[in-house]
Amino acid sequence: MRLKNLEINGFKSFPKKTNLDFKSPVVCIVGPNGSGKSNVVEAIRFALGEQSIKSMRSKAGADLIFKGSKYLPKGSRASVAIYFDNADKIFKLQNENGENINLDYDVVSVAREVYADGLNKYILNGTEVRLKDINALLASVNIGSSGHHIISQGEADRILNALPKDRREMVEDALGLKIYQYKIKETERKLERTTNNMKEVSLLRRENAPHLNFLKKQVEKFEKAKEMKVELLELYREYLKKESIYLEKEKTSLSTDKKKVIAELEIVKEKISTNPDDNLVIENEKTNNLRALEEKISKIRMVKNELERKLGRIEGMIEMEEKRTVKPERSENVSIQREELESFLKEMNEYLEEAIYIDVLENIAPVLGKVRDILNRFSRNFNQTDNTSISDSQIENLKNTEREVQNEIDKIELEEKNIFTSIENLKNEINQEIEVNRDKEREKYTFKVKYGELSSALNIILVKEENLTRELEIFENEIKEGAGFIGSEILSYKNFEIVEELINKSKQEENRRRIERIKIKLEDVGAGGGGDLLKEFEEANERDQFLAKELEDLSLSIVSLRTLMTDLKEKIDVLFKEGIKKINVEFQEFFALMFGGGTGSLNIVTEQKRKKTDDEEGVEEDDDTPPEQGIEINVSLPHKKVKELQSLSGGERSLTSIALLFAMSQVNPPPFLVLDETDAALDEANSRKYGDMLEKLSKRSQLVVVTHNRETMSRAGVLYGVTVGADGASKLLSVKFDEATAIAK
Repeated sequence: MRLKNLEINGFKSFPKKTNLDFKSPVVCIVGPNGSGKSNVVEAIRFALGEQSIKSMRSKAGADLIFKGSKYLPKGSRASVAIYFDNADKIFKLQNENGENINLDYDVVSVAREVYADGLNKYILNGTEVRLKDINALLASVNIGSSGHHIISQGEADRILNALPKDRREMVEDALGLKIYQYKIKETERKLERTTNNMKEVSLLRRENAPHLNFLKKQVEKFEKAKEMKVELLELYREYLKKESIYLEKEKTSLSTDKKKVIAELEIVKEKISTNPDDNLVIENEKTNNLRALEEKISKIRMVKNELERKLGRIEGMIEMEEKRTVKPERSENVSIQREELESFLKEMNEYLEEAIYIDVLENIAPVLGKVRDILNRFSRNFNQTDNTSISDSQIENLKNTEREVQNEIDKIELEEKNIFTSIENLKNEINQEIEVNRDKEREKYTFKVKYGELSSALNIILVKEENLTRELEIFENEIKEGAGFIGSEILSYKNFEIVEELINKSKQEENRRRIERIKIKLEDVGAGGGGDLLKEFEEANERDQFLAKELEDLSLSIVSLRTLMTDLKEKIDVLFKEGIKKINVEFQEFFALMFGGGTGSLNIVTEQKRKKTDDEEGVEEDDDTPPEQGIEINVSLPHKKVKELQSLSGGERSLTSIALLFAMSQVNPPPFLVLDETDAALDEANSRKYGDMLEKLSKRSQLVVVTHNRETMSRAGVLYGVTVGADGASKLLSVKFDEATAIAK
């Protein structure tokens, strides 16, 4: 695994996207003060999850965003991404369940974004994740959160100034033991959660205990009540069976009586409906028919009188026409006798009056026909060119009309005779029916009395049915109530056999009283809802057993977690001690190289953990707190008696811290080391030694070095120069080594 490149966008003095490729084992970043070269180091810190804004020389997250210049606008966010070559699949990451997450990528990118409101986002291969995931991922490749892989100017001797306890954490981080520390912390959290769960389960079980004891006592009472329930069931079976037989007989008897009374009522009702009321209607109908016949006789007589008058007129006309045998001479003027004119007018008026008083339309048509004949006859007297008299054929027509009228008169007389006969018959029938209706009225009264008696009997039956319905409801309620005491077995009464044919009501009432007494006793012992009680007891008991099993499992889990913590601590302790030995070997070598001799080593020391009391100025030892292990640094300079760190000069301290940090990085080398002007205090001779150490370190870790030192630059394969442009933004230039050497001079 190696560092591929760094991509900066909007971070501090880099407003535009800037990319740094790390193709060489040693990459140097150079530039004048204030150009922003240290911002590259802080960008690496930022991307790897640094939470100390102060260590990135800012007060708030928004300060990391490019603030703008005279020529460039203010940025809205800052982002930094680091790309790692993961061809050997060294990166590892686990989920909450301890399962490995697939990171089968040739390149792994870790990115971080910050916005103007201070919001941070952490992105792994394009997917947003938690800071916790980033830390775990980096710890798997020995890039710890303590920042031992990034050494800035002024922080090189931080390990020298640190307390033994803090120094131990730095060494553990450098040794790659941080991942075990994470596991210990995760185990501690699990242990805390498990302990809390155990307390909650214990509390739940304690809360459940009184209720469980109460239910247990109730169940004991219920068991005692079983004998009473057996007796109650036997009583119920006999009582309910007899009661059901009695009710069924009553129901059948009432149904039979009701049907019989209803049938008799229907018969009487039918008799009443066919009595004189209908005959009275018939009688009224016959009276109306008689009146209609009498009116018809009156009309027939009127028609007959008219026909007789008509017949007389026709006979007169025939007689008059027969006298006209001489044909008058033809003349332009037509004369008519006064008598003939008066006869014509009289005849016309008679027919018209007759037509006016005729009601039936079909009787008007013949009259109108006669009027037409009179008009035709009269007009012919004036239309004949030869002014002749009526021909013989016309006389014959009059005679035909005479015969027709006579026939009509004969028909009317026959109809009149028939109607008279019908009138007489109707009068006789009406008189007879009046006598019959008097007898039927007396019979109707008798039926009405009978109807009233049957209605009363039916009402009595209906009242008995209502009473029976109430008794059936009481019976059903008794079954439901009994089911509350003995359950569905109460229905077994249906199969109970009885010997007695007659039901003894007094014995039934006695059984009823015994049943009530037993139910009261059962209610007193609280066994009425036995089924629900047993179910509740079983549920409470199952819950108690479940909680007990939970406590057992949680106890085992706590033991397992404590064992795991112990194993992890033992493993850390073993690896730590082994690592100290390896570091001491490297530290001695680097120390002797830097100082031309002398010795340097790390020793493990044990300290009693102390805590503050209420008096802020004083401390006291906590006897219950286990002692803590720390790291102490021992040095011995050649040709000097100096053995205390406090006695070293600034340059000596710098060389010591560099030697120690380089030694730590050699034991469990991180994939890369960032050195930010750690060589600033070195003279020319020590700079060469520093350069030699860089070449040795670069064989195991990539080096990103921010420097002003010409010797250090000479050891780099790639130089990046950082300058400030006219727009106030940092710019990156790639410079060849020869050109970089010239610039350094």
